[in-house]
Amino acid sequence: MEELKDASIHHTAIKLAEDIKNLKVYGNLYKTVQKLACSPEVDKDDMKATLEAAIKANGLETDIRNLVFHLIRSTIKQESDPLTYLRRAGVQWERRVRKSLNAMCTELKAPLQGLLRSAVDKEELVSKWNELSNYQIDLSNYRPVYAPKDLLEVLLSLKGPPRKDDEDATPKWEFSHISLQTKNLFQLRLHFAELLRTDSLMDFHATCVKVLQTRHAPLCQQVLKKGATPNQLRGALWSYVLGSHIEPHHEEHWQKHKIAVFNTDLIVDKLVFKDIQLTATNDDQYFVFEDILYQIMLCFSRDTEINLLVQTEFTNSSKAKQYEGPPSGVVPFHGICMYVAPFCYLYDNPVALYFTFRAFYIRYCHRLTTVNTHPQGIVSLCLLFEKLLQTHEPQLWSHLRELQIQPIRIVFKWLMRAFSGHLPPEQLLILWDLVLGYDSLEILSLLAIIIVSFRKESLMQVTTIENIEAVLADLSSIKVLPLIQLALSKD
Repeated sequence: MEELKDASIHHTAIKLAEDIKNLKVYGNLYKTVQKLACSPEVDKDDMKATLEAAIKANGLETDIRNLVFHLIRSTIKQESDPLTYLRRAGVQWERRVRKSLNAMCTELKAPLQGLLRSAVDKEELVSKWNELSNYQIDLSNYRPVYAPKDLLEVLLSLKGPPRKDDEDATPKWEFSHISLQTKNLFQLRLHFAELLRTDSLMDFHATCVKVLQTRHAPLCQQVLKKGATPNQLRGALWSYVLGSHIEPHHEEHWQKHKIAVFNTDLIVDKLVFKDIQLTATNDDQYFVFEDILYQIMLCFSRDTEINLLVQTEFTNSSKAKQYEGPPSGVVPFHGICMYVAPFCYLYDNPVALYFTFRAFYIRYCHRLTTVNTHPQGIVSLCLLFEKLLQTHEPQLWSHLRELQIQPIRIVFKWLMRAFSGHLPPEQLLILWDLVLGYDSLEILSLLAIIIVSFRKESLMQVTTIENIEAVLADLSSIKVLPLIQLALSKD
């Protein structure tokens, strides 16, 4: 048994070494190790031990450990499942979105892959790069390709194979027929157990500083579990957890896509401008970041690495090329810029902002905008919310059922946006601390259920979806940490 275990570790180590060689940072890492090997710190008569000691003394051991941490997290495969109809629905949804984008291109006679900018337009764009809110563009013929409500209607229409125990011929109006596995409250309590500990936070700032000095990603992730991260340290902690701390190649990557924005006019540029003007520009908390949001989203739309790193049901489909997508593979929808906006509070450097947002999008956000079977995907989060509501608030569940209002309608926009634009920024950043700390989007469903539970009395007094939305419209008084702790401690 030990021999098998050793062989498995050996093969894993070989695979990780090969994966590291394919990373952009490998070249610099290899050169640094070569220099160390030639330095007085390394004794040629005891090469292995002295080189290992030199690697550790120069901080390279931490860099290598972080690389392994991020590689393992990004290559964990989910077990296969029998829900082929869900995977099929995911492909159909993506095809529908791309078909709509292609139809818009045809209607407006604008090639999806763009046109070269005129010299005048390029000169104006370059001169206004840092004040893009003053860059005039006619958006009257452009509209969002889709909005959260469109994805919700698709999810509510999902129909699985008929079950033998299903004798009710009435239409399905909730997610209970979808046989994805979700946690119950007891399992959530175990997963988020550290939130119920009453440790003193008096020296927490000093602890965060010490952890940052180690530059060790798993330790940075651990301190985020407290949900009490000092804001001035949050950006650095998030960068290490997401593996997005700035390296020389990041600056080159940013400049490459910035030049691509100057040279080529894409239809998705108009959709980006439209989205920011419809959302962030009209938000009291985020309108001041309008210029940087344009920069980030314009470069994001041209980043082909995103298309390679985000794996969806659509990318695995043999029919995936029927409709083209933008270079990044991400079709802008109504509200996409709100995934970026909170990062503006953490970073002054647009390159640091871009790559941390990009890593957050690749790991989490794309699961909220696609139909997928992932346990952290939007379908699973909807199902988790409904199960918690039915189990722990049966009176409210029955009230909504009598009104023929699907429970998920009242919280879907929170879940799909990960509460961005709904919670005050300082509370949203705490929530996203917990997402990163526990590497789980399930915290979104947990917060949604406790907010609804907290306002149960008012919700029981109203009878229309409009009035229900009015009861839940203002989340400015919400304190994330106490509410989630309350949710976890409920019977």
